Amino acid sequence: MSRLLYSALLYLVLPFTAVKLLWRGIRQPDYLKHWAERYGYYNQSLAKPLIWLHCVSVGETRAARPLIDALLNQYPRHQILLTHATPTGRDAGELIFPSQQYPRISRCYLPYDVPGAVNRFLVHFKPALGLLMETELWFNLIASCQAKKIPLLLVNARLSERSAQAYSKISKLTTQGLQSLTAIAAQTEEDAMRLSTLLGSSNNLSVMGNLKFDVNAPEGEAERGVYLRSLIGIQRPVFLAASTREGEEALILKAIAESPIPNLLTVIVPRHPQRFDEVATLLDQHNIPFCRRSEFSMGNVAADIPNCRVILGDSMGEMFTYYAACDVAFIGGSLLPLGGQNLIEACIMGKPVLIGPYTFNFNEATEHAIEAGAAERVQNPQELSEKLNALMSDSDLRKKIGTAGLAFSKSAGGATQKLMNLIAKHLPFEA
Repeated sequence: MSRLLYSALLYLVLPFTAVKLLWRGIRQPDYLKHWAERYGYYNQSLAKPLIWLHCVSVGETRAARPLIDALLNQYPRHQILLTHATPTGRDAGELIFPSQQYPRISRCYLPYDVPGAVNRFLVHFKPALGLLMETELWFNLIASCQAKKIPLLLVNARLSERSAQAYSKISKLTTQGLQSLTAIAAQTEEDAMRLSTLLGSSNNLSVMGNLKFDVNAPEGEAERGVYLRSLIGIQRPVFLAASTREGEEALILKAIAESPIPNLLTVIVPRHPQRFDEVATLLDQHNIPFCRRSEFSMGNVAADIPNCRVILGDSMGEMFTYYAACDVAFIGGSLLPLGGQNLIEACIMGKPVLIGPYTFNFNEATEHAIEAGAAERVQNPQELSEKLNALMSDSDLRKKIGTAGLAFSKSAGGATQKLMNLIAKHLPFEA
């Protein structure tokens, strides 16, 4: 596929994007906001010079935190523009980088990848440097940056086998796009190998590790976790099912139904906030007494927590709090073939980690965590129940795995400094 054909197809579907936004807005009203930005029209007037960083959604925004902190420190005269593609990503940016504490950070939506929209975006903001997080290949955006001589780097880059196969179907377009990037910093050797196959050369490709290993728990999260645990009950065993995806909650409920652990409390935190009500309906259908985290946030303890078997984690920006409050954590997206989610945050908090068989989006980090004794893999709900029972009945084993997780997370850091050295080649540090 040529970029001309790619652009023509995008222009054909562009009128239907409004229908998609309306449809998604039924379940998540924030999709009805800031439409002009999605088509390249902006009313923000930001001071220059400006560094632009694109983080699609929540995971990329969280992972970017150490890099953004380093950019703010090394480039004190630059503004930072965060762009997102989802409301949850934008909300995460506001939670992690509140305007009062980070006046140099602004945010907006990246426009759809049609030539006119991306050109308006670049002309309006005039970034001195662009950074794309993880696997964001927008071919017209890349071409426009190259034409305007804006350095554009793909950082913390990862490419699963499944994604590599998909991109290989448009290999000419993909190769052209990758070669037009100023530099690519892959997370792992496996990612670099797959990217190199599509790239056709490795002149602008290097391996620099995973930014997520450099993320630290925000200040006060451990204390908030202790407070949450005090509301739940200090002696009550707590199992966290983190970042669950559609279809997984039913499997998790099956696993805990088979558990003999007395007075077990399960905290279920769906990956996407638009699914909070859907999971609540599922719990009602199973006649499981539950309460919502939102019912007892900010010190409000009106919820009947002692009689709840499940807490529905319907809050944003509290994942570290949930990890701090639990005894054992399961990482969602992995019981079904969805690719898994990031297990590093749980390791950072020193918690024993269970993970399902499907982790192709985070394969190398997961395998290394298992090798380090920081995580254990389960194949199905029955094994999940068995492993959970074993861990809950052995505090020494929980401590051993949690300690291994903490050591594993510390040993794999350093990506931020490597990326900053790469960035300095294209945008020298300010004195």
